[in-house]
Amino acid sequence: MSAQLAAYSTSTGEAFQFWILGTVAVIGALCTVFMKKAVHSALCLAGTMIILAIFYLANGAYFLGIVQIVVYTGAIMMLFLFVVMLVGVTAADSLKETIKGQRWLALLCGLGFGILLVGGIGNASLAEFNGLTQANANGNVEGLATLIFTKYVFAFEITGALLITAAVGAMVLTHRERTERPKTQRELSEERIREGKHVPPLPAPGVYARHNAVDIAGLLPDGTPSDLTVSKTLRERGQIRDVSTEALNDLRALEQRAEERLGRTEIEPSTFKRPEEASK
Repeated sequence: MSAQLAAYSTSTGEAFQFWILGTVAVIGALCTVFMKKAVHSALCLAGTMIILAIFYLANGAYFLGIVQIVVYTGAIMMLFLFVVMLVGVTAADSLKETIKGQRWLALLCGLGFGILLVGGIGNASLAEFNGLTQANANGNVEGLATLIFTKYVFAFEITGALLITAAVGAMVLTHRERTERPKTQRELSEERIREGKHVPPLPAPGVYARHNAVDIAGLLPDGTPSDLTVSKTLRERGQIRDVSTEALNDLRALEQRAEERLGRTEIEPSTFKRPEEASK
């Protein structure tokens, strides 16, 4: 009797956790949709996924919770976030429709999915609860595999086919056919020579600067920084650290300390004698 009551009851800690974290998860989901910058949307989605993983762990679905954190939040979302931060997404891309009427089609599909979701929740049977003990009797992984490959095998296969179709569709939509023949390496080098550009390869960042960071300009032999060693994007953002004077001062101080430790003194030329003169 006590086990049956435990299946139907919720402790105060579980209720507090659900209402607090559930509210944060809903806010994060809304921010994912309504944020203007793609990076902020990705961060909000990552936070929502972490909260869902906490819910899984609290309900005894340890395998789902760990997979949610390691695979989805730690791998896929972070990879997506890095791609967005490096490549960049402008607002102009979303205003151009590659397929006519795709917004109305997306709205219709979203409305149909919402009706299907509401109908599924309305027809769900919540009269009896088995409890976590019975659900995880043989282990969370085995219980999850039993449901996926027996009762929900068709839904699992349809979801997999939908994800593959979405991935292929994204590749097709983002692919752009080249309208002209790509230039060879010889043609590019000849073009640089005709235009009077830098013919040899560009120097690496931090050359002669005692530092190899990408935001530090390399120094020429005379100590002046070279703008060719840093990215044009960093120059336009003003994110270049000028360490030319600092590097030269450090080099002079290092040489002075080395001379003091070795006790070097200037030797007069007259002190050098030939072996035969020294033997006389």
